Amino acid sequence: MTALLFGILTVLLVGPVPELLSRATWPLRTPRAAMVLWQSIALAAVLSAFSCGLAIAANLLTPGPDGAPTTNPLDEINHLGLPLWLAYVGVFVLTLVIGARMIYTAIRVATRTRARRTAHRQLIDLLDSVDRRDAAASNPLSARDVRMIEVEQPLAYCLPGLRQRVVISEGVVMRLSIDELTAVIVHERAHLRARHDLVLEAFIALQEAFPRFVRSGSALGAVELLVEALADDQAVKATTPTTLGRALVACADAVAPRGAMAVGGPTTLTRITRLCDRPSPTLTVVVYLGAAAVLIVPTLAVAIPWLTELSRLIAAAN
Repeated sequence: MTALLFGILTVLLVGPVPELLSRATWPLRTPRAAMVLWQSIALAAVLSAFSCGLAIAANLLTPGPDGAPTTNPLDEINHLGLPLWLAYVGVFVLTLVIGARMIYTAIRVATRTRARRTAHRQLIDLLDSVDRRDAAASNPLSARDVRMIEVEQPLAYCLPGLRQRVVISEGVVMRLSIDELTAVIVHERAHLRARHDLVLEAFIALQEAFPRFVRSGSALGAVELLVEALADDQAVKATTPTTLGRALVACADAVAPRGAMAVGGPTTLTRITRLCDRPSPTLTVVVYLGAAAVLIVPTLAVAIPWLTELSRLIAAAN
């Protein structure tokens, strides 16, 4: 029963729950709390998946003739029956496969992304067209982490890592005023400071670890939108909603290479619309409480009976 409950909880947390949450509009009113909720759901899904495997393993430890748990497959088959034993073993193996895929995906995404960023950062440093010796201190392009390249195509994105870069193209500079350009740079620096790239990498690994027929395909897109909303909020604090709104409109068609985060994109209209929304303290508190409940309540409700049973088996073995 414990394994079944963990399995059901895992399926709900990687499929229907993220799908429903990704369609909701209220997370944009409190993006920070909503991001915590998303992370709680992801962590709870991982913990539930592994707990399901552990619960299955505990069920395979059937009592032997002397009452002590046995790991002899023949005794387990005789006690459980071949169909049920095969089901238990299959679910346990699937749990191990998901865990291995998650670790492999996380390492693969991190390695490839960092290699791509390093090569791109070196290229951007070579193409930088700003002479910082002659640039005015008030010019946002004179900052040490900003690089401007002579490209007519609108480009505005950041490169996370140890040597962080904010990349702006000449096409974007020609479109924006100084205040709007400042808002764009602050937006990108917010990504760098909060390490939003690590958040996205974690969700990519989680999405690829679970089978397609179980996971939600909308979770990653919803988290990406929240990441942009959080960066927008920092830009608003440094400038004004109107200034950022004009900058987002001007950079709506801005693109970025793989591994970078662009200021523009298909969610620009949604992000501009939310700039007029006022944050709701009540909603924020409710979402934080919901995040805590998602992570704690189901785990305790299902884990306590399983831990009790495991303690009984261990006591019998002693």
